[in-house]
Amino acid sequence: MNRTRRTGGSSGRFRTDRSSQRSAGSARGSRFRAQETGRQNPRPATGRKNGTGARSTARPQEFALPVTLTEPLPAVETFAELALPPRLLAALGAEGVTVPFPIQAATLPNALAGRDVLGRGRTGSGKTLAFGLAVLARLDGQRAQPRQPLALVLVPTRELAQQVTDALAPYARALRLRLATVVGGMGIGRQASALRAGAEVVVATPGRLKDLIERGDCRLDQVAVTVLDEADQMADMGFMPQVTALLDQVGAGGQRLLFSATLDRNIDLLVRRYLHDPVVHSVDPSAGAVSTMEHHLLHVHDADKHTAATEIAARDGRVIMFLDTKHAVDRLAKHLLSVGVRASALHGGKSQPQRNKTLARFKDGHVTVLVATNVAARGIHIDNLDLVVNVDPPGDHKDYLHRGGRTARAGESGTVVTLVLPHQRRAMDRLMADAGITASTARIRPGEAELQRITGARAPSGVPVTLPEPAAEQSERTGSARRGPGGRTGGRGRSGRANTTRTRRSTPRNSQ
Repeated sequence: MNRTRRTGGSSGRFRTDRSSQRSAGSARGSRFRAQETGRQNPRPATGRKNGTGARSTARPQEFALPVTLTEPLPAVETFAELALPPRLLAALGAEGVTVPFPIQAATLPNALAGRDVLGRGRTGSGKTLAFGLAVLARLDGQRAQPRQPLALVLVPTRELAQQVTDALAPYARALRLRLATVVGGMGIGRQASALRAGAEVVVATPGRLKDLIERGDCRLDQVAVTVLDEADQMADMGFMPQVTALLDQVGAGGQRLLFSATLDRNIDLLVRRYLHDPVVHSVDPSAGAVSTMEHHLLHVHDADKHTAATEIAARDGRVIMFLDTKHAVDRLAKHLLSVGVRASALHGGKSQPQRNKTLARFKDGHVTVLVATNVAARGIHIDNLDLVVNVDPPGDHKDYLHRGGRTARAGESGTVVTLVLPHQRRAMDRLMADAGITASTARIRPGEAELQRITGARAPSGVPVTLPEPAAEQSERTGSARRGPGGRTGGRGRSGRANTTRTRRSTPRNSQ
């Protein structure tokens, strides 16, 4: 049984006694097959098809994890079975969250017991509450000193940081815990003020947190619970030096929770260096292996691609369209507005306030087409989004999986369509093989019934529409702000605040 004890100091910080977790003969480097919670003798998917499209196969080649024989606690069927504070349970009920998703049911008992957890679950599987509820429950009754947070959640992108904050805000409020969001793209002074005032939980991108530490506005030596969310993207985006430098500043003996859509060799270093005897849970297939997601490769001639994309954008319902560059994004968004499609552009050239406003308009339906670069490939959760279009094919299979992960979330159905020019066919076939996906292939032309059947495409109205440009906010100027990966220049999201307007949702609130 894991024990939690308080150490001295006015902050009331807790540490975890791990001695009961480790057996005397276990070694950090011992290897065995990672436990697949709820799966016996797991087998690859067979690439089943329905009448309209091909479905995914399982992803190959995940590394052998250096974990010891730490037995996981049994999964639960309801949140009421967990040792959660009564106010937290009441908040879950008020938010309509009653039945845990598989990754929540599997990981929460172990995380609440203070164990290190390595959890794999596809995007949209409920990872945010899987770690978030554990963090908040373990901090219940604690109070952070100025500049000394008690829990840290590291994420790769600004959008994901804001999504995590918004998802946890109502539960943090219920326990009177303070959240601070530390990201680039907005004023650093407001973030520094939030940290100086004291925040129990900090949700941060690595670069901006590093800046604030160097300014003396934050220390990590009192952090008792550390979460790495979307760890595979942290590695893919080159954030490992920043992440490891931050983790080295966290006090020894703290709890570590690592969540990822895939457990491949890119996160091997993090697992080996920072997780101690982790309980491993792999309750979902990887990001591309979604049984409710259809994949289509639409072969199109160069001269027809622009018109085909326009007709798809004019469909009923929302769609995200991915392109390679911000200039191509701006051009397509401008064109769509000129022909009567309510489209808006999202890319790294926009300020963070502009990006936040654009996403808000897309979520509330004022914008029906989000034209984006890969900045929208992760950290964006949109209810009832059933179509993602790769106008430009992605650069690699991971980009494909995470672009497609914006749809078919929380058990909903969805379709991923890629427009493929003749010279791109061979490369796209290799990419899909790397992703472990067998897609349906069709040759299409604008105006054809097949394009309409797959995507709902139709001719646009041709009546231009005008959308007000999201106002840019003046960022505070600071000589210490650094630039580089992870969101280097900018400030705070809505720290601890959430939209209190209640709307009917078809996607469960614990899907984030």
